[in-house]
Amino acid sequence: MKQVEITEIPPLTAGEQSIVDFHSIINVLNVLRCELMVIGDLIAGNTDLLSRGLSSCEQLLKTMSDHEATLRQAATVDEFERQLTDEILEHLTSAKPDPTQLAESMANLQSVFEILTLRAREILARAAAPDRWERYTTQQLWDLLHQFFVAVAKNSRGRFRILQNAALQTPRDYYVDLKFETAGNSVYLPPVFLDVMRDLIANARKYTPPGGDITAALYQGFDGTKFVVKDTGCGIPPDELELVVHNGKRASNVSHVRTLGGGFGLTKAFLVAKQFGGRFWIASELGKGTDVRIWLPPVDADLRVTQAPFV
Repeated sequence: MKQVEITEIPPLTAGEQSIVDFHSIINVLNVLRCELMVIGDLIAGNTDLLSRGLSSCEQLLKTMSDHEATLRQAATVDEFERQLTDEILEHLTSAKPDPTQLAESMANLQSVFEILTLRAREILARAAAPDRWERYTTQQLWDLLHQFFVAVAKNSRGRFRILQNAALQTPRDYYVDLKFETAGNSVYLPPVFLDVMRDLIANARKYTPPGGDITAALYQGFDGTKFVVKDTGCGIPPDELELVVHNGKRASNVSHVRTLGGGFGLTKAFLVAKQFGGRFWIASELGKGTDVRIWLPPVDADLRVTQAPFV
């Protein structure tokens, strides 16, 4: 499997950098827009029924290239949720949708709002202290990623499940092998690295057919932090390994894959690794899968090593 270390990518404009920074919010807004369309179809057979909410989502997505404007919007996420909920209730006064389906759709919507609120709080905290590291217990990390798996599976509306027990896997399921190894039961990470972990796992799932396997492993020791995501998916053409890390780029062999993303996940992962003095590798083989690896230097500058013993 050909492996390449990415050391540089074309520079981003201020607007492109803002979009990459807020990639996690963009993903949630795209899911929210889909949920509003589903509810509109359920209430009145019209996916454009909730026009105010859909328009608000579009406006927010356009705002993402303006860093300061996005931060201001993130601070008002509770008001945004209230406005969308009020619009749904207005239409429910004159409609009688199937109560079971409505309850399921509203539960999905509430789950999306909870994630949106969490992501908004995360980006506001990161904006206040962009270079900070935080302590997470391994249980906290497991819980955060498990919640992410549940949300992704729920959004598929039954097309697949994400399991962490290979004995239960069926041809429509993904098996995720999630491992953490560190001294004690805690790990220190930049909070933005949680976005990177989610994004890389989401990419692995997106480009792996159901029935495939995904490995996500994190190790933290005296020589730094190592994170690996491997999948059994479609792979990347060898001459495109460096290009797929460029902003907005996808491999030429995955144009058929439906996605709500914009091709920012690998770009963000590389830029975060670089921001914190780390290194980034990508390896892939067509028809067999992809392997993405990140190394971050030790938190304590006195322990910093000059080479990452990782390849």
